[in-house]
Amino acid sequence: MTSADESPVRVGLFGLLGSGNVGNDGSLEAVLGYLRAEHPDAVVDALCGGPEEVTAGYGIPATRLHWYRGEYRTASRAGAIAAKGLGKLVDVVRTAAWARRHDVVIVPGTGVLETTLPLRPWGFPYSLFLLCATGRLFGTRVALVSVGAAAIGNRPTRALTRWSARLAAYRSYRDAMSRDAMRAMGVDTARDEVYTDLVFALPTPPTNEPPGPPGVVCVGVMDFHGSNDERARAEEIHRRYLDGTTRFVRALVEDGRPVRLLTGDELDRPVAEAILDAVDSPLVTAAETASLADLMKEMATADSVVATRYHNLVCALKVGTPTLALSYSAKSDTLMAEMGLGAYCHPARAVDTARLLEQFRELERRSAEVRRTLSERNLVVARRVQHQFAALTAALFPAADHARAHARQETP
Repeated sequence: MTSADESPVRVGLFGLLGSGNVGNDGSLEAVLGYLRAEHPDAVVDALCGGPEEVTAGYGIPATRLHWYRGEYRTASRAGAIAAKGLGKLVDVVRTAAWARRHDVVIVPGTGVLETTLPLRPWGFPYSLFLLCATGRLFGTRVALVSVGAAAIGNRPTRALTRWSARLAAYRSYRDAMSRDAMRAMGVDTARDEVYTDLVFALPTPPTNEPPGPPGVVCVGVMDFHGSNDERARAEEIHRRYLDGTTRFVRALVEDGRPVRLLTGDELDRPVAEAILDAVDSPLVTAAETASLADLMKEMATADSVVATRYHNLVCALKVGTPTLALSYSAKSDTLMAEMGLGAYCHPARAVDTARLLEQFRELERRSAEVRRTLSERNLVVARRVQHQFAALTAALFPAADHARAHARQETP
């Protein structure tokens, strides 16, 4: 509780939130749940990609991350280029003013320190740098909480990312690989801790709906074009991924298996539609999933899951369904190994249908064993995420932490 002579803590949430990616929004939901449970008097708002969606979905005020509304559209005309350049200057003032109004700003999870997907340096890396720099300037504590990181080849992006991490008041990572990557980029990580992905803090939704047909396989698809360093091969990579995934789905259908296509971002819908058109079977359907809770409900009633997007994997593992990763980055391999399924990763860049089917059938043969393993590992990661929130309170809300400790001591 906040005493009468104290002002409530002003907390900002920052990131590409409300922009159509359910994994990003799941991380936001997890942190909001923590704040409402542990710091109910905090005044919370967001600076984010989709402010209308965040306000409607989570009930907090939100401001648009970029002044220029065409930020993520390619600028080819002189007017658009000039407007985008002006927007970068305006965003310096907007970000500084927003950061200054807060005591704490939390960047909730996601891969904010990586470029495993195509990313321009003057997009989100620049925005994150502005936040961390102005936070340091005005004494606002910026926390990068259970974030993902990876080695970055592009020099401007690497520099912006490195300085963002250095200027943040608090850093923690969702896996050891992320901390190692930041150390390799010249960030002092001696005091940084590794916990787990924030999405593991979300409640597992009850499955009250009747189960679907037996043998359902959920296949999570992605608009995958390779990493930031593979732009020259983007279309080739995408074509190979789509062709390989389509052949896999067709093979499942030939075995009589119902297939449920899942997405994790609005960008993924054309991929699901392309597979539906190519396979053209009543056994293949696409789910409407607007949240991670929707994804988990679909996955909980399936026999198994084959997925590409990182947070699709997190959801499948969290509900304990045997899972195979079509892995597009080391973070997926790391997550699968942590959950005891390191043998069930397949490269998204080079889908070999015969080998993928072999791995899939082995996974299904070991289904009972895999479910027991996931049940045990989920208990471990649940404890880790609670440790993350306790550490966050100690680092960013020391007065509240002290008050709670004192209250516990006073309780008879």
